[in-house]
Order: sequence, then C-alpha cells, then structure tokens
Amino acid sequence: MSKVAVVYWSGTGNTQAMADLVAEGAKEAGAEVDVLTSAEFSADQMDQYDAIAFGCPSMGAEQLEESEFEPMFDQCRAKLNGKKIGLFGSYGWGDGEWMRTWEETCQGDGAALVNQGVICNEAPDDEASEACKALGKALN
Repeated sequence: MSKVAVVYWSGTGNTQAMADLVAEGAKEAGAEVDVLTSAEFSADQMDQYDAIAFGCPSMGAEQLEESEFEPMFDQCRAKLNGKKIGLFGSYGWGDGEWMRTWEETCQGDGAALVNQGVICNEAPDDEASEACKALGKALN
C-alpha cells in the first residue's frame, strides 16, 4: 500500500475542497492518505510518503501563496527528484499560468509528475472534481 500526502493551502475553501477530492481518489485506489495544510507539513516529512499532491491557489500575479505555502514548498524542492508528485489549485482570474510555471519548476527539480496539474475556476465543478479524483488515483 502506498502512502500519499495531500498538502494544501486554501484561503476561501476551494483548494481545500480539491484536496479532499484528491485524497478521496487516492483512498479509492487503495492508498493510505494524510491530508495536511502547508503549515502542518515540512520537507522533513517528504521521505515518509511514496507520493505527494501539493495544492495551492493562484495568488496575485499568478503565483503561489507567499507567506505559508511557498516557503514550505521551496524547502521541499530539494527532495522532489524522483518523487511522484501531483499539483492542483483553484484560481479566480488569469489562464492558469501559475500552474504551468509550477509544473516546469517541479520537472526541473526532477519530480515525476503523475498527471497534468488540475486547476479550476473558483469552486471545483463536476469536471474538476473528477480530475481531482483521477489525480489522487494516479498517485497510488
């Protein structure tokens, strides 16, 4: 059984809803899942998991949340090489540039991205919900 962490930051609850769906998909595929906020997770915990889904909404000029999520993620980057990773997050404007940039960063660090990053405008609709569950299953 694989062990999966779903680590997220959410301001409005949309990315948290996505995190719960990713976790649901991973559990359906048989994984043991821990859902943690970015404040509850650190790079020291990376080795405890076979795969990690990181979730963060687009902030400001299409960037990661800067006070909690980005500092935690920057510390994790050194341990991304060869790690199964999934990315997700919601946005309120723009076209998803922050997710493309984030995927490129992870690939540059050697992460094994399991799917394309899942993004949705505001709260996840049915299509985004299914994509979140599929991301969770792919992490197992």
